[in-house]
Amino acid sequence: MHEQDTEGVKIGLEVHCQLTSLATKLFCSSPSDYRGKPPNTNICPVCIGTPGSLPVLNRKAVTHAAMIALALNFKIPERMLFFRKNYFYPDMAKNFQITQYDRAGGVPFATDGHITLDSGKRIRIGRMQLEEDPAKLSYDGTIESSTQTFVDYNRAGITLVEIVTDPDFESPREAREFLNKLSSILEHLSVSDLNLEGSVRCDANISMAGGRRVEVKNISSFKEVERALNFEITRQRSLTSKGIKVMQETRHWDEIRRITISLRLKEEEQDYRYFPEADLVPVTLTKQFVQDVKKGMPEMPEERAKRFQKDYHLSGETAQILVREKALADFFEEAAKHSKDARQLGSWLAVDLQAYLNEYGKSLEELKLTPKHFAEMANMVSSGEVSRGAAKTAFVEMLKTGRMPRSISEEKGLKVISDTGFVESLIDKIFSENPQAVQDALKDPKAVNFLLGQIMRATKGRVDPAVANRLVRERLAAAKGSK
Repeated sequence: MHEQDTEGVKIGLEVHCQLTSLATKLFCSSPSDYRGKPPNTNICPVCIGTPGSLPVLNRKAVTHAAMIALALNFKIPERMLFFRKNYFYPDMAKNFQITQYDRAGGVPFATDGHITLDSGKRIRIGRMQLEEDPAKLSYDGTIESSTQTFVDYNRAGITLVEIVTDPDFESPREAREFLNKLSSILEHLSVSDLNLEGSVRCDANISMAGGRRVEVKNISSFKEVERALNFEITRQRSLTSKGIKVMQETRHWDEIRRITISLRLKEEEQDYRYFPEADLVPVTLTKQFVQDVKKGMPEMPEERAKRFQKDYHLSGETAQILVREKALADFFEEAAKHSKDARQLGSWLAVDLQAYLNEYGKSLEELKLTPKHFAEMANMVSSGEVSRGAAKTAFVEMLKTGRMPRSISEEKGLKVISDTGFVESLIDKIFSENPQAVQDALKDPKAVNFLLGQIMRATKGRVDPAVANRLVRERLAAAKGSK
């Protein structure tokens, strides 16, 4: 993606993540798995706000939220309250959302967290709050041209955590890296399935030096966040260059046209008339509760990356790439059980496989390959059975067909040639065809690389480089001695 001038840019993110690991909604017993259900069938009086219905807090939701808070280095207050955020909009049938608030006596679920980027820069996360998801709106066209709006309340009441950063990002690239790290943490915690459409949504607040803050709402995926922010920087710079003031407003990201569209002037906090939710008592989170949650947490990405470096002798960069997605890290560990060279294995997964997946827009789950495919590939290269270059030919065929690399190597004749008799006869041919190159190599040791290159070209890289190098230098030494 084009990297533009980001001087004076300030960006903050608000990430909404559904806790899809839970069987029921946040304040009622309706199933949380609403996908594929007919509209407005996965509902009950509580989640659609029928008068007289009373919310009951989902205890597991509190536990899973605590896991996220600890993983993001938050402080968890001992007492939390729920508030009503009042607004009139069709996605919330009762005209208010049960959420949390950090002013006027309100206490969010957690405060003062952070994530550290690869550069060492710490991104502050001001708060995390536990709340219910609104319903889902759909349109009979684009937002601008739609004549009808449809509301599906199946999603209403699903458990959300809202993670709000400080405006610490100075570029869209930093925001994308933060979101990648956040998604890795959520995957390792197994609290959310990020592959489900709508399970993670992001709002971005962006301002330029001296300008007003603009909010871009409901960006559907992390990769779209970077695109939306890059567009908004360009739009705001263009307005400023023409002497037009940037208005404080809320805008929508149109993924198809890749532009932001004005929705409304930005609401202020007082517009929502926050007040405590009278139907829910304050919740006490004891130190013992927090300690018990911490003991039961799985290994986090940063810890896992350090273990990969220690146990498998991977580079820091390779380890970080592998833990970026839990599925890839799990795949590597399973493959390592069958591999004699974990470093070689890590390189294939972190470099070659990632390049292929990015180029063709595929995921690891879509491939026909098992961890044993890559273990066998790494073993063949590390043992000298095939060269790294020849292995790439088998790698491409392996991705296309799902066949094992050794079978492909044997069929295509990719195995390394280490027969000294064959290599010596080939050297005779190369020397006779390139007498001037031989003379150059006799005078300058660096010139020997040309002769070695000719041997590799003639065998399509299949000759064992160590064998070829030794025999060529022996032949040159013999030639020098005969003079």
